[in-house]
Amino acid sequence: MATRKVTLSLDTAAIEYAERAAKAHGISLSAWLSRAARREAVRTGYRAPARVGAERLAAADEAELAAAEKDLRAEG
Repeated sequence: MATRKVTLSLDTAAIEYAERAAKAHGISLSAWLSRAARREAVRTGYRAPARVGAERLAAADEAELAAAEKDLRAEG
């Protein structure tokens, strides 16, 4: 997937949560933020053109998150 560098300003708590979540999922902060942004866009009603496939990617991310949460509950 193509990427583009951007500069963001996030509140301290948000970036700390994101960093911890990314580490827990074994992915980079950039990848975690990208997935989170995609999920939130779809959750709040954004519908990307079919050629982009954002909805499919967001659904896959949601499935991955659900599986991770299930694994965490099984360990606890």
